[in-house]
Amino acid sequence: MRKDDPAVAVEAAMVAIRRRQSRRTLAREAGVAPSDDATQQVLDAVEAAAEPLGVTAVAAALDVDQPRASKLVAAAVDAGLLRRVADQDDGRRSHLALTPSGHERLDAVHSARQARFGAAMADWTPAERETFAALLTRFVLALG
Repeated sequence: MRKDDPAVAVEAAMVAIRRRQSRRTLAREAGVAPSDDATQQVLDAVEAAAEPLGVTAVAAALDVDQPRASKLVAAAVDAGLLRRVADQDDGRRSHLALTPSGHERLDAVHSARQARFGAAMADWTPAERETFAALLTRFVLALG
């Protein structure tokens, strides 16, 4: 690829974002301990899911193996952030649901993330913010 190809600039920007804006960094800014980063990833996955998730779906969402997902889910349950709900169609299975504490934690993390992103765009016009949001959303969706 040529150096002037926009994909080169996008790659460099994405690498910089990953380094500077890791979930760990954003969670820490929201008052979540770095040791709780994995738990935050579980909460993010449960919240983002279109349908109730079990441990297997959490493993897939986080790209970890089943035993690791089980440990992460157990930690979130033990912390009172998630609860297990029996599957009404299959009594052997359970789904994960956010508790009130889980919702509160997500609200705090969302607020901190949004404040950080808003500060980064503080000197942009409203039209620039809207255009960026639309293009970034479209870009992420295209990545699959």
